[in-house]
Amino acid sequence: MIRSIGSSTRRWTHSGELDVILNNAGILPLSPLERLTIADWDRMTDVNAKGMLYGIAAVLPHMERQMSGHIINVPSVAGFKVIPTSSVYSANKTAVRVISGGLCQEVKPYNIRTTMISPGATDTERPGSVTDRDITENVRALFAVNTGPADTFARTVAFAIEQSEDVDVNEILFRPTNHEL
Repeated sequence: MIRSIGSSTRRWTHSGELDVILNNAGILPLSPLERLTIADWDRMTDVNAKGMLYGIAAVLPHMERQMSGHIINVPSVAGFKVIPTSSVYSANKTAVRVISGGLCQEVKPYNIRTTMISPGATDTERPGSVTDRDITENVRALFAVNTGPADTFARTVAFAIEQSEDVDVNEILFRPTNHEL
């Protein structure tokens, strides 16, 4: 199978089995806790944390049977650093980290590799999921000047996948060089 990522082309073998899942779901409806945007909290938890769990549930039985596979989950720098208005988002991304850490330990007997890739601010459509109007402008301004390109994330995923089967890259944390998020 040939995949194109950015300007480079890599050849990956394909075994005909379920090789890799990339659990990369996230919405960003930020708001202060005092605003009690409970519907946003529920939606964020459904997508950001439960979405990853459902992805794991979909592939884990297959990977266990075939005694191989690679599960890549995407927490966030927000799982390491909480900023005002990001409490629920950060909690969800911390949950992704914790579940991924436990998964890593549980799947060792099945030769399944696990990787957490925690990107910082990356040029994506996530600022569009902010529902609080006054926060939307701040997030859009932050993302306009302080994001890394999306292909950096793609190259990081490729790096984790391309390692030999005896190497398990468990965690990668990266940020744009011009920003702490």
